[in-house]
Amino acid sequence: MKVIGIIPARYESTRFPGKPLIDIAGLTMIQRVYNQAKNASSLHEVIVATDDQRIFDHVQSFAGNVMMTSNTHQSGTDRCAEIIKKTAGFDVAINIQGDEPFIDPNQIDLLVSCFQQEDTQIATLIRKIEQLEDLQNFNKPKVVINKQLEAIYFSRQPIPYFRGKEMKDWLNQMDYYNHIGIYGYRSDILQDLTALPLSSLESAESLEQLRWIENGYKIKTAISSHLNESIDTPEDLQIILKKYFS
Repeated sequence: MKVIGIIPARYESTRFPGKPLIDIAGLTMIQRVYNQAKNASSLHEVIVATDDQRIFDHVQSFAGNVMMTSNTHQSGTDRCAEIIKKTAGFDVAINIQGDEPFIDPNQIDLLVSCFQQEDTQIATLIRKIEQLEDLQNFNKPKVVINKQLEAIYFSRQPIPYFRGKEMKDWLNQMDYYNHIGIYGYRSDILQDLTALPLSSLESAESLEQLRWIENGYKIKTAISSHLNESIDTPEDLQIILKKYFS
């Protein structure tokens, strides 16, 4: 099984324009993500996928692999699909978030291991929720899984609803999971996904993975204990700098 890691990176961002090129203690964010991905033993290749010449030139400056993609893509999934069309011989593509400079390479390997099962179409990671504030945070999607560790549903709301208990006690009653936004796809399935129209569930929750579930695709999950830290705003950057480099 040959696996490619793809890091979608775009310059424009509503909350933090140009964030792939921000400096984090001497290295840009995109370089840190790239370096972490290169340390994943399961990946045969790592490529940054961008539509911005500044990011393209920067990745080349540190001898990274980078490809230009269309500027009309609506999601990182679409950008990954274009890369798969332009490359050959990869069975699985891993969509690595470009705003997690300290992603654990072991997480990537864990995700790739899901594809040892030949019937896995799509895979993603989840993490057990330990804090009530994470359960209540609408910016941290929750996921419900079945006994085969397949995702049943994703929501920004706390799910499942635990009837008869106050929410502050829910975490003591059962396991709840946050979604970790890293995906893996079989290459042929990836092409199918990008051809699907916007779905009603996706539109309601603004979560693209619901489009896949609504169309009958199965999403395998694996449980990770690593605490992922993304940089979405300048304030997030300051928190990261203070935590790791002060």
